[in-house]
Amino acid sequence: MIRYKFSKKQDQEFTATLKSRVNAYFQESGLNRDANTAMIVKSILLFTWYLSPYFILIFGGITSIPILMSLWVIMGLGKAFIGTAVMHDSLHGSYSKSQKVNFWMGLSAMIIGVDSLIWKIQHNVLHHTYTNIEDTDEDILPRIVFRFSQNQPKKWFHRFQHLYAPLFYCVPLLEWLTTKDFLKAFDYKKMRLIKPGATFRKELAAIIARKFFYYIFFVVVPMLVIPIPAWLTLVMILISSGVTGIMLAMIFQTAHVVPSAAFFKIEGEEVEHSWTAHQLLTTCNYGMNDKILSWLVGGLNFQIEHHLFPDVCHVHYPQIAPIVQQTTKEFGLPYYAVESFSDAVASHFHMLKELGRSEEYAGQPAYFTAEA
Repeated sequence: MIRYKFSKKQDQEFTATLKSRVNAYFQESGLNRDANTAMIVKSILLFTWYLSPYFILIFGGITSIPILMSLWVIMGLGKAFIGTAVMHDSLHGSYSKSQKVNFWMGLSAMIIGVDSLIWKIQHNVLHHTYTNIEDTDEDILPRIVFRFSQNQPKKWFHRFQHLYAPLFYCVPLLEWLTTKDFLKAFDYKKMRLIKPGATFRKELAAIIARKFFYYIFFVVVPMLVIPIPAWLTLVMILISSGVTGIMLAMIFQTAHVVPSAAFFKIEGEEVEHSWTAHQLLTTCNYGMNDKILSWLVGGLNFQIEHHLFPDVCHVHYPQIAPIVQQTTKEFGLPYYAVESFSDAVASHFHMLKELGRSEEYAGQPAYFTAEA
């Protein structure tokens, strides 16, 4: 794997000023950067959202197909929001100053079927470091059926990608639940992101154990206990996972695969701009005034703040966003945002449509710039 080197000469003053101002905000307000009481309450509510339907399914003796399906859909949504609002912070180490607390909250990954180690490598290491860089950021891998940037080859069927995207967006979570964690473990071993030898064997055993836990409690037990044919329960589980998958895709794709976001194919190992500038160039916020949205998606509609300060718990993003906006404005750097989640979704599908039709489509670098 190529390890790109961002310029340390560019934007030094901006980076220092921004960090200083954000640090000053926490010091002057007397707040910690990690979870507060509201975050703890949110975590309890989201675990309740996800696990309550599960226990009703297991112990309720329900045979009504519409009711059962509704409960699985509710679980699918709960799984998505635990992933964005609890697991995400804990695996970034921003839920608490205590590594033990982050570890225990990070076990939320296990109950939604995602392996924490593999997720941290793909998301924390590759995506956050090399956002929208071709062949390195796995979040923009085309997987043949997609064309996410002008740097990727265009096939005849890509002209329909904006139509079939919702169906394929249901698939990634199913990959996580089945083959991806194991395949990526071996890939990351080759890339030296997981040390070979005893360390790898230990990690692989842990991955198997965590996956085994998920399958026993969230697949096998429901199929055995719910009083309908097991195959029908399995279909509902797959639909529930599809609901989670498309929800997660809309939350994450609308922050990076949108017209304002830049995409890079780097020749060599040197990146001409700084890492902080790179995050601003490749990221877009949405629905910043929508408190319900922010609550559900774990503040990931403040994606710029998250990428610049992944060590800060998401409950603080609305307060530090004006600081980031003002500082980017002073230094002449972009700060991209759209008014609502629906606008972000629409812009994402518009981009998919244009990339499928035009070989040279390169987005709209400043389709909306938030003012401080």
